Amino acid sequence: MSLSTPAKASLILVATCACWAFSFPIMKSLEQVGRLTHPTASSVFFAALCVAFRFTAAGLVMAAFCGRSLRNVTRLEVTQGAGLGLFGGMGLVLQMDGMAYTLASTSAFLTQAYCVLIPIWVCLRHLRPPAPQVVGACLLAIVGAGVLAGLGSEKFQFGRGEWETLAGSIMFTGQILWLDRPVFHPNNSRHASVIMFGVMALTAWPMALATAPNIGAVLSAYQSPSAMALLAALVVLCTLITFPLANHWQPRVTATQAGLLYCTEPVFTSFVTLFTPGVISTATGIQYANESLNLHLILGGIAILGANVWLLIAPPPAPARP
Repeated sequence: MSLSTPAKASLILVATCACWAFSFPIMKSLEQVGRLTHPTASSVFFAALCVAFRFTAAGLVMAAFCGRSLRNVTRLEVTQGAGLGLFGGMGLVLQMDGMAYTLASTSAFLTQAYCVLIPIWVCLRHLRPPAPQVVGACLLAIVGAGVLAGLGSEKFQFGRGEWETLAGSIMFTGQILWLDRPVFHPNNSRHASVIMFGVMALTAWPMALATAPNIGAVLSAYQSPSAMALLAALVVLCTLITFPLANHWQPRVTATQAGLLYCTEPVFTSFVTLFTPGVISTATGIQYANESLNLHLILGGIAILGANVWLLIAPPPAPARP
């Protein structure tokens, strides 16, 4: 029995989240490898430089893959890619800087705010309350994200890191909603992805240059063979495979469903960090320990996956598109 288009799209988007999960240990490892050469450079520099190299390389490879078809890129494809790149680039910058001022668990929790922000926006846009299953699934996903992040007894305060992370989540909300716009659905998603990668790279380069300890650090931070291997894995596995798939298949589900599906990324990240850091440490010589399996991971993952299954089994009626 063949899967329906929304079900197939859901499975593909979950698969992209599984690939995106590897980006966290890879980027964390890249910073440690970079510090072997530039120990006094800031974490913001390494994060921004990683994003700049990542999307510059991905944009060049994707452009070569599209070849002569890029001559036929349309105005709507440029508009779509530019919007995705601006929302995504600003979201990553805000998220990266916010992580320097808050706990990783708090950042992971606040980033999932888009699964609530999206249905609120849809509700306001169409002037009707969300379906009961949407409310229930979103609440279940938020609870799952909180359990997964280990939030509980510690005091929760809003400072610079928390506000920046929440602002980053708002940008990711804009990215998801921008891709959901019906006017973009006939576009060639590969063309839009090329534009998106270019805009994201242009967003990160100024930050990398502004925070560099010196201009030479920009070129030498990731020149070692281990750093180049990690960058290659980040570009291929976590960028070239994932973003074009997401850009093509996300419009096949509602924006609300997409937001919940993307909440599976931290679940996969938690599983990936059970073994990937040790493998990378052995190959590069850095000290990055594996994380351990705990009850928070199991219960939080079950709640988030349950929220997605709920909407897949009992999807809400789609709002009329303008």
